[in-house]
Amino acid sequence: MYAIVKTGGKQYKVSPGDILSVEKIKGSIGDTIVFEEVLLLNDDQKTEVGRPLLGNAKVTGEIIKQDKLAKTIIYKSRRRKGYQKKTGHRQPVTRLKIKEIQF
Repeated sequence: MYAIVKTGGKQYKVSPGDILSVEKIKGSIGDTIVFEEVLLLNDDQKTEVGRPLLGNAKVTGEIIKQDKLAKTIIYKSRRRKGYQKKTGHRQPVTRLKIKEIQF
């Protein structure tokens, strides 16, 4: 069984037991998160597709960790002008463990 959920402007294919990294969600470790924006649900016999969402489907997960990704380096320069600028950014992410898919 798997589902496709939408969170943080992206879509993810999830199954029970999966560990997922998504855009930062407010909450602390151990909190339960419910995704109600389910786009597709598939169990072994049939597939349900929402138009655009499935109204009676939910995916439940638990926050494992609030983390940051590896640093992304942004380097700007202009040739022959002596202009150089180096900055960095670490995107915050939330690591989730998918508990169950309800339909």
